[in-house]
Amino acid sequence: MATAMSQLYTIEDCLLTQLDKISDIRGNLTYIEGKNRIPFDISRVYYIYDVPAGSQRAGHAHQSLFQLLIAVAGSFDVHLDDGLNKRSVTLNRPYEGLLITPMVWRIIDNFSSGAVCLALASAPYDESSYYRDYDQFKVVADKRRQSHPTNTVTN
Repeated sequence: MATAMSQLYTIEDCLLTQLDKISDIRGNLTYIEGKNRIPFDISRVYYIYDVPAGSQRAGHAHQSLFQLLIAVAGSFDVHLDDGLNKRSVTLNRPYEGLLITPMVWRIIDNFSSGAVCLALASAPYDESSYYRDYDQFKVVADKRRQSHPTNTVTN
């Protein structure tokens, strides 16, 4: 089985995931279980809130960590960049999460008033596993793409 370090991930691997939602007259309940709807065991949980207007969060990539981001209140935009392609996703539903794979740069911005971003991570915090300099991230991402075996078509 390929490890996160040997796998070549792109922004196409960063998927919106529908979480289970139980609704009744008392309201809604959404639950999350590691390896059930998300492809990793949850090792760390944190949340971002009270973000001042116009501020950005994140601005980094991880070497091997997976994350699931959820807008449990309000909304925000997540900008994804794999060093080659870019795309943006708006999160605004508490029953929907965005899976972010390793080696994808992310910036979170455009927080609505009262927004809360819940993050579930596949590993404990380890500063040495971050790329915080975009130029360094691009160099590593380019090298990984160049050294990764490509799919070839045979006749």
